[in-house]
Amino acid sequence: MTDRDAQPLLSLSKISKRYGGVRALEDVDFSCSAGSIHAILGENGAGKSTLIKIMSGVVQPDTGSMTLTGTPRRFLSPAEANAAGVVCVFQELSLMPDLSVADNISIVGPPTRLGLIDAKAQRRRAEELLASIGCEDVNPLLNVRDLPLSRRQMVEIAKALGKKPQLLILDEATSALTNSDVATIYEVLKRLRREGLSILYISHRMHEIEELADRASVFRNGRHIETFPMGRYGHGEIVELMIGREISAQYPPKVKRERPAPLFEVKKLTWENRLRAVDLSIGKGEIVGLGGLDGQGQKELLLALFGVLKGVTGEVTLDGKPALPGSPAEAKAPSRRIALIPEDRKTEGLMLPMSIAENLCSASLDALSTGPFIDRTKEEVAITDAIKRLQIKIGSPGDAVATLSGGNQQKVVIAKWLMTNPRVILLNDPTRGIDVGTKQEIYALLRQLADKGAAILFYSTDYDELIGCCDRVAVMYDGAIKVELEGDGITEQALIASALNIDAGAAARSGHGVHG
Repeated sequence: MTDRDAQPLLSLSKISKRYGGVRALEDVDFSCSAGSIHAILGENGAGKSTLIKIMSGVVQPDTGSMTLTGTPRRFLSPAEANAAGVVCVFQELSLMPDLSVADNISIVGPPTRLGLIDAKAQRRRAEELLASIGCEDVNPLLNVRDLPLSRRQMVEIAKALGKKPQLLILDEATSALTNSDVATIYEVLKRLRREGLSILYISHRMHEIEELADRASVFRNGRHIETFPMGRYGHGEIVELMIGREISAQYPPKVKRERPAPLFEVKKLTWENRLRAVDLSIGKGEIVGLGGLDGQGQKELLLALFGVLKGVTGEVTLDGKPALPGSPAEAKAPSRRIALIPEDRKTEGLMLPMSIAENLCSASLDALSTGPFIDRTKEEVAITDAIKRLQIKIGSPGDAVATLSGGNQQKVVIAKWLMTNPRVILLNDPTRGIDVGTKQEIYALLRQLADKGAAILFYSTDYDELIGCCDRVAVMYDGAIKVELEGDGITEQALIASALNIDAGAAARSGHGVHG
């Protein structure tokens, strides 16, 4: 045991928290040390979020105590925690979209001159903090809403470091980052550890934990199961600790078969300079992946196919009939039945203050109505079936959807769209920030939906998902599909080569690919 272990920076004792009848934490003892990166592991709903909310003053424990550098503390607000040096970067970003990057970074305690905000000093401060995390390309004067999600995440991290924390808590802080940004953040975190910072790191990406963490603590069903030095257990053993059972095969088996006739076809789809004559087809019962580096047009393609973007040209057919929607309402209409599972469940997929039941029914009100009135019996049956089908863990359907864990919120988003009985399902990185057990359930569900005849287009930033789930993968580069990989040709090497537009022809031949 080191001196740092003997004198923890932060220590929790017998912490418990309940929300109504749901136990979030029960008698939790936990501590972390200065100069270390400590991973917090567990499925969604295991208690991780509640734990860090208590540490950072967002919620109060029902029972138990906390000490910081040996002094008893109880933070009544995040501002109190920040002032004491405990700063949390939550998965749900706290940035104000209509303010500039510089304004957001210095939203609390901006530099002043003669009693007024010193705009030049504020900009310099933002530039220095962004540079410290390798993010010099962000203009501090830009409004946050004009940045892609990955850049917003980096701004959030810069904002947190500007508070000079002694304990930095990162909740899925890399889930929206590009691969190059992730590598940069790795180096930043390792530097901060050398400088004596304590870092609590929550991630469902096991390779990140293995790369960064010194120690790890596993939580399950609101209880602290075990803390151990990294390297003691293998990947499979850690997952078993998290889920409380032996891990089964992560991906459902694929059945080799002839490529089906196209059900959903895209020809020469073009939008501004982001989509360039995209050609793509998906057969009935097929899961087609969208690969490539982040920002190559994948998200725009999904939005175009769901009728969100204006000015799209090209041809889309469904069962041979024209099907390019002019709006999301047209996309989900009975004549098309296209569904989109969006990237950001918090802002695009759910209405957080509303109930679980209201969120579930929001996309299928027409089907649940008789004339101008909702058929309450039909609605209740549909809600019960959706909750059972996706095994959503809830207290009551009337509870606000914001009270659910991240994994269960994502299940609500998926269930909401499955209630429309879609023929074409578009998925935008649907397992981002989701635990191992819930991912397995979603993978199995996608295969079941395909087996029942749905055509599925699945964008993921995780190569393993594309390899494990997809019958074919269309790799995008600079707004166009450069290569299609299929069968045994869907390998990490081929995906990376195609994503970088390096030796794409060889990658395509190895997978019997087709140039787009």
